[in-house]
Amino acid sequence: MTSQEIKDLTGQYIMNTYGRFPVAIDHGEGARLYDPEGRKYIDFTSGIGVTDLGYGYQPWVDAVSAQAKKLGHTSNLFYTEPPAKLAEILCKRTGMSCAFFANGGGEANEGIIKLARKYSFDKYGKGRSTIVTLRNSFHGRTITTLMATGQDVFHNYFFPFTEGFRYVGANDLSALESQGDDVCGVLLELVQGEGGVLPLDQEYVQAVAKLCEARDWLLLADEVQTGVGRTGSLFAFQQYGILPDAASFAKGIAGGLPMSGILANEKCRDVLGPGTHATTFGGNPVCAAAGLVVQETLSDAFLEEVKAKGAYLREGIEALNLPCFGKTRGLGLMIGIEVREGWSNKDIAARLIDQGLLVLTAGPGMRLLPPLVITKEEMDQGLAIMKQALA
Repeated sequence: MTSQEIKDLTGQYIMNTYGRFPVAIDHGEGARLYDPEGRKYIDFTSGIGVTDLGYGYQPWVDAVSAQAKKLGHTSNLFYTEPPAKLAEILCKRTGMSCAFFANGGGEANEGIIKLARKYSFDKYGKGRSTIVTLRNSFHGRTITTLMATGQDVFHNYFFPFTEGFRYVGANDLSALESQGDDVCGVLLELVQGEGGVLPLDQEYVQAVAKLCEARDWLLLADEVQTGVGRTGSLFAFQQYGILPDAASFAKGIAGGLPMSGILANEKCRDVLGPGTHATTFGGNPVCAAAGLVVQETLSDAFLEEVKAKGAYLREGIEALNLPCFGKTRGLGLMIGIEVREGWSNKDIAARLIDQGLLVLTAGPGMRLLPPLVITKEEMDQGLAIMKQALA
């Protein structure tokens, strides 16, 4: 099909819930994507942080193909090897105690919210169920995770929302200390992604961890976007010097297939027992086989390269001295760019995409989430497009 035919068919039969850019994608290689007519795009998005190994990565293709041929699905009423191996690797690499596998980021965040509320209910009974989150956060698209999201723009249309959430400002410890006895957990994005790629202060995060321990609140890390090597460590909490009670993950965990989950520490490993939480597709063996390839690829040396690539790309963007861009920020290959007053991030994105560079927006700024395997040559090509389109 041609690009136009794909767009027309999409418009006719798929619900119009996305503000799509006028590009149809046919195939990819490395950090490059191509439309049906063969036009090349440098990808600084990796499917919003999902295709961390890029496109056509042969070990991933081989593992997915072999597992699909062997066994596609059985449900969690039976045991399969790939998710067991993946859980073992994740726990050993993070110091966590157990894993639960699900399908998407919102579902994973629902899971850690349920875990926190049941932990508190089991220990203290009713009346201690409030989750505190940060203003400018984003935690998902379900009714509950929309309410967990600390942005008023998302609190509309779908009333009534789930009760039991309060919001405090990021890096404001006193606001958190003033919370009452009804709290059971604190949910943090260590880098606020949709809010504009805003890293939390390390001292603040460590102070929150100590406060949670003192008050027996569960410390919950939303690592849906920051996890699986994106920030230059397997999980961002490892760079912050904390071990949360539970962490959610998704996006890059299976390198392009739908998978997510929860990691819980020893204190929380038995909170959710049989009948309290479940999902039909979670731990799918094909997705888990893909996840094993991701873990094999994300060695310590590879993660150090992710940090170096992020520094190289940020320095390159700032060296362009473009009139529309201010400072960059972020961790690893999760990069935010300040957009100066008088410029629209959506207009900038459209201009870059028209010239062959796929980018994202976040809050009022730009967001870059390139595949973790991106090469220096591909980064240089993206920088050259920025200079050509925006200088």
